[in-house]
Amino acid sequence: MTALTVPAAHHDNENPRPVPWRRMTGVIWRQHRYALLGVVALLGALSLYLTVAGTSMHHAYAAALACRPASSYGCQNQVIDFNTAYARTAQTVGVLLMAVPMLIGAFVGAPVLARELETGTFRYAWTQGFGRQRWTLAKLVPLAVMVTAAAGLFGLLFSWYYQPLFADGMSIPLDPKLFGVRGVAFAAWTLAAFATGALSGMLIRRVVPAIAVTLAVCVALSFAAGLYLRPHYMTPLTGRNLASAPASAWVLNGWWTRGGTTVSQAAMDQIETPLFRQAVTATVPKNVSSDDVKFYKGSASAQVQDYLVRHGYTHWISYQPASRFWPFQWIEGGWLLALSVLLIAATVWLVRRRAA
Repeated sequence: MTALTVPAAHHDNENPRPVPWRRMTGVIWRQHRYALLGVVALLGALSLYLTVAGTSMHHAYAAALACRPASSYGCQNQVIDFNTAYARTAQTVGVLLMAVPMLIGAFVGAPVLARELETGTFRYAWTQGFGRQRWTLAKLVPLAVMVTAAAGLFGLLFSWYYQPLFADGMSIPLDPKLFGVRGVAFAAWTLAAFATGALSGMLIRRVVPAIAVTLAVCVALSFAAGLYLRPHYMTPLTGRNLASAPASAWVLNGWWTRGGTTVSQAAMDQIETPLFRQAVTATVPKNVSSDDVKFYKGSASAQVQDYLVRHGYTHWISYQPASRFWPFQWIEGGWLLALSVLLIAATVWLVRRRAA
């Protein structure tokens, strides 16, 4: 009977050959080209600014260094003018750039899966010959690699831009406000934010709420890393006072002891406050500018420190030296990479388990 040929034909098509990975390249580009172009436009505009401003700052710093004699009043003023013109702006730029990985994670990572889940088009995509697991990997991995590579190049550019201020001593290499924007950390934070966005989109299945959750999680993770994790990547060094630490060191904490016993901060405040007021009254002249007042207050503070040391108090500090910058970068980059892989793996696992 001719009907007997039907099962045979059906059997031949039961397990069709999977669609090759290369077939997904065009699909991914068409679906996410605007998000990728947005990343390129954002980082391109910021890179142009850093290149122009950085070139001007490097030239100004080179001119200040070339001034001779360096101890002369004119050369000292040139250094002060350099710091006044560039330091505050550069610090503000560094703080603002910490938001870039979060924005990429929210507006590129979160919609990757959330948009298709929200609109229901995932049902069509999952019934094609590619398979839901391979479909998810094909969407996440290339996008993650592209945004991470772009962020890595941008982090190198920012390090070059900021170099004169590190050389001038206006900032320290381990400055918490700049650490995440430099070296491999910027790329690692971008990857982690993208992975967070992808998982949020899979769990929430709505684009706008997934964007909001991604931003909130990234902000919380950034604060947790800066406050609780980064200071303890390596055991801090201990010194007797601020002078024992290099000027480029990241000072974490300070405390006083007397006779080998730690003195509470409340008790030290009661001792230091009246001494500082007396020193300021005796040190700061009348009718001085605000900048000069800061100088005299610093001198008064030093006098109080000397007084306490002469009376048996010892000031201790814990700090991280600048030489640990790259070990800290690799440590932070490593755990962020591990976290990103875990988040992407969890996203793929959820896609596999979700009913179509």
